Amino acid sequence: MSYTIGRLAKATEVHVETIRYYQRRGLVPEPAKPLGGIRRYEEVHARRLRFIKHAQTLGFSLDEVSDLLTLEDGRHCREAEELGANKLAMVRERIVQLQRVEQALASLVDQCHCNTGQVRCPLIAALEQAT
Repeated sequence: MSYTIGRLAKATEVHVETIRYYQRRGLVPEPAKPLGGIRRYEEVHARRLRFIKHAQTLGFSLDEVSDLLTLEDGRHCREAEELGANKLAMVRERIVQLQRVEQALASLVDQCHCNTGQVRCPLIAALEQAT
C-alpha cells in the first residue's frame, strides 16, 4: 500500500507538518519525488511513524527516539536495554517527585479546607514563601 503524505498522516494520526519535521530531523526518510509527480510513502514509513509516536508516549525524547532507531536492526539489544533502563530510572524518580508534590498540595488544600474566618489562605501563603 502506498500513501500520499496526507493519507499517511491520517493513517498514523500524525500531522503532516510533524511528518515533515521528522524528515528534517532524519527520523523518517523522505521518498523520492517522481518528475512531475507526488511523493509516495510506503508501509515502512507508517511503521516508523507509529514507532516514534509510541516511543514518545513512553516518555522518550526525539533525540532518544533517534538513538533507538539507530539500534533497530536487532543486533544492539544491550544498548537499547540501557536506553530503556535509563528512561525507566528517570520515570521512577519523576514519580517520587510527583508523589512529594501531591502530598504537599494535599496538605495545603486540607489546611485551606479547615481554615475559617479572616485568616490568611495557607496555600497562597506557602506559594508566596517559595518565591
